[in-house]
Amino acid sequence: MADLTERQEKVLAFVVKEYIESAIPVGSETLRRRGFAISSATIRNELAELEQEGYLTHPHTSAGRVPTERGYRYFVESLMEEFELPIVEQRMISHQFHQVTLDVDQWMRLTAAVLSRAAHGAALVTAPQSRHCRYKHLQLITIGDQVALLVLVLQEGTVKQQMLALAQPKSQEEFTQVSNRLNNQFGGMDAEQVRSKPLAVTEFEAGVLKVVVGLMQQIDRRTSRDVYRDGLMDILRQPEFAAIERMQALLEMLEHRQFLEEMLTDLAPDSGIQVVIGGESRHGEMNDFSVVLARYGRPEASGVISVLGPVRMQYARTIGVVRYVAGLLDDLVARMYGT
Repeated sequence: MADLTERQEKVLAFVVKEYIESAIPVGSETLRRRGFAISSATIRNELAELEQEGYLTHPHTSAGRVPTERGYRYFVESLMEEFELPIVEQRMISHQFHQVTLDVDQWMRLTAAVLSRAAHGAALVTAPQSRHCRYKHLQLITIGDQVALLVLVLQEGTVKQQMLALAQPKSQEEFTQVSNRLNNQFGGMDAEQVRSKPLAVTEFEAGVLKVVVGLMQQIDRRTSRDVYRDGLMDILRQPEFAAIERMQALLEMLEHRQFLEEMLTDLAPDSGIQVVIGGESRHGEMNDFSVVLARYGRPEASGVISVLGPVRMQYARTIGVVRYVAGLLDDLVARMYGT
């Protein structure tokens, strides 16, 4: 990017912020009325120079300018003031998270709802997922003389249930003893470690472990995960999507789960915040959108949170919201893994 003069930076920052708020092209008279202590002719010259350098564009026959993707990028990287969520909002969001139980599905739905409301965009969230699921807790529950229920809880929060046929009746006390013994032996292990750990077990315990390993391997083989979404109406209310064809394209994209998962996986950073503006993505479907993403969690289990909006996005606020919520989810994953 070309170096801009201090005055050009002030003009560009004003045009970007004004256009984000109003969605109306910004002309020289608007800048002059807002206190720029230079003549209208000088302002027009600066606007023309910024347009020539590719930071602004001139839509149709309008006298005003709007930012280009290059202009938004310069603004985000060099001119934007860092935004931190007000303490009142932080406390409200934190309280909402502490109101729900440690259930991944509830946390993800709440995350999407909080992101969309706070950032005024469409939230896309994936649950924390590890390469190999890990055993956390097992419970055996008596159902009848010949049937028991196996409940397996994994460290990333997944819960699996399976009915067991019993060769001989067992009491709940016996089931509890077996559950405690296995929990003490296998906590934190992946499926291969559970399968291969040498341990003297009864025939019944061996059968239970075979079921546990099968359930864990089944989860490890999954190739996709749900993308939690919220805030569709927030983005549809933006003037960029008033046209029916644009609205349909947005709806189709948000309904294409495989695309959303691939897009989030491709664009999410290893750490920090990633801002992708319009055509910067290799995904052509994203040309009319910007997205702010963050990865949360820890190396062995992580997920992605993001806010999708028009290129005319409130970048500073969106980045602040994503950063704060990602921190809360880091704490969630730490709680899951007992650290």
